[in-house]
Amino acid sequence: MTPPRCSGATAKTPFTTIATEEDPYCYQVGFGNRFATEAIPGTLPLAANTPQRCRYDLFSEQLNGTAFISPRVSQQHVWLYRIRPSVAHDPLVKGEQNELLESDFSMSNKKVEFTPTELAWDPFSMPNPEEKIDFIQGIHTIAGHGDPTLREGLAVHMYLANVSMQNKAFCNNDGDMLILPQEGCLDLQTELGRIRVRPGELVVIQAGIRFKVTLPDGGPVRGYIQEIYGTHYELPELGPIGSNGMAMPRDFEIPVASFDIDQSQWSIVYKMAGKLYSSKQNHTPFDVVAWHGNYAPYKYALEKFINSATVDREQSDPTIYCVLTAKSKIPHVSLTDFLVFTPKWSVTTNTFRPPYYHRNTATEIMGMAYGTWAGTGHALAPGGLSYEASFMPHGESYERWVEATTQPLEHQRVAEGTLAFMFHITAHVAITEWARKCSGVLNLDGPKWDGLGNYGFLSRLDEVDKDLEAMGLPKLGKH
Repeated sequence: MTPPRCSGATAKTPFTTIATEEDPYCYQVGFGNRFATEAIPGTLPLAANTPQRCRYDLFSEQLNGTAFISPRVSQQHVWLYRIRPSVAHDPLVKGEQNELLESDFSMSNKKVEFTPTELAWDPFSMPNPEEKIDFIQGIHTIAGHGDPTLREGLAVHMYLANVSMQNKAFCNNDGDMLILPQEGCLDLQTELGRIRVRPGELVVIQAGIRFKVTLPDGGPVRGYIQEIYGTHYELPELGPIGSNGMAMPRDFEIPVASFDIDQSQWSIVYKMAGKLYSSKQNHTPFDVVAWHGNYAPYKYALEKFINSATVDREQSDPTIYCVLTAKSKIPHVSLTDFLVFTPKWSVTTNTFRPPYYHRNTATEIMGMAYGTWAGTGHALAPGGLSYEASFMPHGESYERWVEATTQPLEHQRVAEGTLAFMFHITAHVAITEWARKCSGVLNLDGPKWDGLGNYGFLSRLDEVDKDLEAMGLPKLGKH
């Protein structure tokens, strides 16, 4: 008797995303996974990293993002199988410097200053069309602390560019770069594959990975960078939230192997301790035919973030909106937390709904990809920044306080059409001379709290005295 036929299907390949008109590339998915990808099938060696002879006479090369003796749980590295090894280049020379790029945030550097003053910048100006500024020369350091030579600290930059990099690759030896486009898309060709990133997405390029930035929309472009020294970005712990929520690991996208055959002249620009060096080579650096490992760039669409917040009363702390975090050298203390503010419902009862008045051990640097953000003394605009120093008081304007304490608390959708973010930095941060004096967009008009007369508690002292008297307690006295 013939057995009944069964229907069904079996996957033939692992999951990858599908290319779209907005993003022509496909990606592997999963934060921190170990990936294996081949542009030519059968290129990866089996059960070996360094066979005597790789297929097609490719060169095997390892890139380590952590020390060899790091615990297994924190090991990050990747094996590359490439047409030519990276060592095939001419001698390094001092390159064209970017004078607005800073990496030393010590007290001895006269080009940076620690200040407790609240600062805000209107949208940073695009490059003069008469000047041709690529991504490397378009980096403008705003703030930071620490030093990459100590592998501790970070820097916050703006990038402002109007031309693509031509036969040039950039390799940042100082740290990992979290890049947030605000105006215009970026097309990044990396050694491990291609990535297209738009406003509303982030991309992380780790230290030591070479990449090239082109402007698919023609430019100009503007965006934000947070560069961390000596550590890597991680997903925050979920704690009682459980297995799901916030930034989901499967929503992070990692490039697939992609290579060029190109024997033209190329320049590789390296950044080390904030200085630029370059070398020439007669072949493209983007010749990796296959790779496997977990040290790879990735992108994430911030609109995919799953908000978790109170649904009854009270406020959660802003770190409930943490997308990525990075550890400092102090146990249980982060170097920085990257927070994102996306549309959500506000439904709490008997609660002051705007961000509470605050003095924070952390420095807060806030920016915006798109939308509107008002209520504080300075209305943040896309392409601008705000800065609140450690332990300095900040909060909503008086007018916003009046509105929030008197209006009916109805269920409402907030931040619709807006994507704002914060670098929540657990240290004092120094501001560069360019950001303080030369950017041309520093806005010194802070919130005005003087001259408002007797408001709030002071306008109700008679009522307080009556209540104290009713309780048999002494009045406040003459006022």
